Amino acid sequence: MAENQSTNSYKKILLHACCGICSAYPISYLKDMGYSVCVYFYNPNIYPFEEYQKRLEAEKTLCRHFDCELIEGKYEPDKYYDFVKGYENEPEKGLRCDRCFELRLSSAAQTAKDLGISIFTTSMVISPYKNYEKLTSIGEGIAKKYGLEYLSTNFRKQDGFLKTNNISKSLNLYRQKYCGCKFAMKN
Repeated sequence: MAENQSTNSYKKILLHACCGICSAYPISYLKDMGYSVCVYFYNPNIYPFEEYQKRLEAEKTLCRHFDCELIEGKYEPDKYYDFVKGYENEPEKGLRCDRCFELRLSSAAQTAKDLGISIFTTSMVISPYKNYEKLTSIGEGIAKKYGLEYLSTNFRKQDGFLKTNNISKSLNLYRQKYCGCKFAMKN
């Protein structure tokens, strides 16, 4: 879908944010496109809780910098563990990750719907460690289920990952060393 600023001026979009680093450039990009960005931080997969708190604080700093609304979803690690039960030994980028994406994007879609926001996306697609096509497919499937639109923008293009890192470094945001879950932490 081709996007232009005049069509999107002040149109609200919900951006699921996995962390401050990954969401820095997507927020900037979406605002430049004319969207009013509402950031949704829902990451029950993050382990341990102290790590979750560090990532949330980085997201708060980023949202203050970009003057955008931040909604913190519930921290529900038990819900995450139930959702990925049976997939604990899957490798990174395997079925456990797919289930994790589904859980978080479903929550983002429900939140968007509850807020009357018709379009959502995720910052996870900016990571070179994530499969853009897989995430997009999951997001589009969830959007269809909820009667919403999923904005499939590859934030990595045009040096997006470099730009997001530059923004996060300029704001001195917390830089994590693993994806987030205890299974990824082992690797």
